Amino acid sequence: MAAPLKASQIDIVKATAPVLKEHGVTITTLFYENLLEAHPELRSVFNQGNQVGGAQPRALAAAVWAYAAYVDDLGKLGTAVEHIAHKHASLNVQPEHYPIVGKFLLEAVAEVLGEACTPDIVDAWTAAYAVLADIFIKREQQIYVAFENWTGWRRFKVQKKEVESSEITSFYLTPEDGSALPKFLPGQYVSLRLHIPKLGVKQPRQYSLSDVPSSEYYRISVKKETGKSADAIPGLISNMLHGDFGEGDVVELTHPTGEFYVKAEDNAPIALISAGVGITPMISILNSIVATDSPRKVSFVHGARGSEVRAFADTIKRATEKPNVKPTIFLSRLKGNEIQGVDYDFDGRVNLDHVGSERLFEGDSKAHYFVCGPNSFMKHIKQYLLDHHVEEDRIHLEIFGVGSD
Repeated sequence: MAAPLKASQIDIVKATAPVLKEHGVTITTLFYENLLEAHPELRSVFNQGNQVGGAQPRALAAAVWAYAAYVDDLGKLGTAVEHIAHKHASLNVQPEHYPIVGKFLLEAVAEVLGEACTPDIVDAWTAAYAVLADIFIKREQQIYVAFENWTGWRRFKVQKKEVESSEITSFYLTPEDGSALPKFLPGQYVSLRLHIPKLGVKQPRQYSLSDVPSSEYYRISVKKETGKSADAIPGLISNMLHGDFGEGDVVELTHPTGEFYVKAEDNAPIALISAGVGITPMISILNSIVATDSPRKVSFVHGARGSEVRAFADTIKRATEKPNVKPTIFLSRLKGNEIQGVDYDFDGRVNLDHVGSERLFEGDSKAHYFVCGPNSFMKHIKQYLLDHHVEEDRIHLEIFGVGSD
C-alpha cells in the first residue's frame, strides 16, 4: 500500500500541473512509444487506432494534468476514476501492470523536462503515481470480485448476424463452452478482441450490449466505420466483423461492465437521448424496461442522419405500444418518402426544445437522463439540461471516444 502524500509532495505535484499541461502530449506520446517498444505484449491491450490518431496520448495527458490539479482533492476525480477503472477491468488490467506503466511514464516526464525535472519533482511524482495506482488497483479488484467466476477473456461464437440499418449490424454471441452467462445491467458494455493479421497482435474494442440481459447470449450492434481509407486502423475491427465474421466464427469477450446503466427496480422517469450508433445501450435499456412490464415513464429521443442509417425502428415502434414509452425521432436528411409522425417526428438534428418540457420531465427532481452519441452531441445535450435546471448527478453520459471503435 502506498504511503500518503506529504504536504510538500502535494505542493510540488500541483506546482508542476501547468508544465504538464503544456508538455503533456509530448510526454505521453513518448511514454507510449517507449512502453510498447519494451513491452510489445501490451499492444494487445491498447487500441492501436488511438495510438496512430493520437487520441490515446491526448487522453492520458489530460488525465495526468487533472490528477496534478486535484491531487489535494481527489473526490473531484471520482467520476473519472470510476469510468477508467471499469475500462481497465474490461481489458483485464492487472496489478502487475501498474509498476511497468509507472516506470515508463516517470522516465518520459524526466526525459521531456530535462534538467527542470529535479530530484524533488521525481520523488513527488513517484509517490503520487503510487497513490493513484493504489486507488485503481483497489477499485478494479472490487469489480473483479463482482465478476465472480469469469475474469479474463472468454471465447464466444457468432450465433447470428442481423442487419439493423445500412451501417449497423447486430451480432448474437454465445459462449463456446455452453455455460450460462451472468446477467448484466442494461446500458453496460463488453470488450471484444480479435487477432489482426496485418498488425500481428490481438486488438480490443468496447461495444455496448444492445438487448435484454440473457443467460444464453449477448448481443452487440456494431456500426461499420469505413475510416478515411481502406487501410485506416480506425474502424478496423468493425470492418472485420461486418465483412469477415459469420455464423460459427469465434471472438473473445470479457465480462460485461461499465458505470452507465439503469437498475430494473427503479421507477423514476427516464429520458434516453441518443444520436447515431449511440442508440445501442439505449435499446438495451428500453427493451429491459418493456420486458419487465415496468410502469416507468420513458422518453426515447433519437437522432439519425437519415432513414437508411436509422437502426431499430421496429423495436422502438413495438416499445411504444406501451403507454409509458414516448418516442421522439429526428432525421437530419429526408429522402422524401418518409411520413412525419410515422417514420420521424422532426427533421434536422436533435433539438430538445422540440421534445418539450413534458417529455423531458422538467420539474421532476427524480427524473434521470442518459445520453450517448458523439462527444460534441453529448456536450451540447448536457449543457442544455444543466441550463434547464437538471442537476449534474442526474445526467449520465456514455463516453465513446478513446478506446471505442
